Amino acid sequence: MKDLILQNDNLPRLDLNLTPKAQTVLNAAIKIFLTHGFNGATTDMIQRSAGVSKSTVYAHFSNKERLFLAVVQSECASFTKSIHSIEFTAGNLTESLRKLAHAYLDVALSDSALALYRVVIAEAPRFPALGHMFYNTGPYVVKTIVGKSFQKALDANEIDLNGADVNEVAEVFVAMLRSELHLQRLTHPDKPLKKSVIDHWVEIAISSFIRSYATDNE
Repeated sequence: MKDLILQNDNLPRLDLNLTPKAQTVLNAAIKIFLTHGFNGATTDMIQRSAGVSKSTVYAHFSNKERLFLAVVQSECASFTKSIHSIEFTAGNLTESLRKLAHAYLDVALSDSALALYRVVIAEAPRFPALGHMFYNTGPYVVKTIVGKSFQKALDANEIDLNGADVNEVAEVFVAMLRSELHLQRLTHPDKPLKKSVIDHWVEIAISSFIRSYATDNE
């Protein structure tokens, strides 16, 4: 929904074209923050994991909060990269949807994405701007990519949205894909989802979309 597109509340958009030393610090920070959370992580832990001095950490990231922002921005960019590479193929709507769905769920249900989600949700009440950054650089980007794919399908007359907004339809499709599977992974970390379960859920979502919007009702 357009009114849910949030601003980053003046959070810095960090330059992640890092030096090798700064990238080493960031890699260590990703590991520590996603394992221990924001409050449980310390710069001492990050320093030791990176194998650098504390002064080196602060030379590249002025404080713990800025380093955490870099982790969120870096991880979201990494998560959306694979989805960016999925192209809509005219003439085979079902297969295009299937590729898009699996690319998204491969990311959304991964251990690292779930760990980041848990940490951000835990910190968002105290640090709302962090939640805004996560939404804008992760989920919102994904929905925008899906919306562009749906627009191509619309332009190719493969779908008819009956006047609905293409981006809102994309939001519903992404939410339908994520919903139950994401909740199960968050609440049952000791029980990984079987591939057959994910495949079945993808087919249900695609079938619902095809019945609602496909012009030839594949």
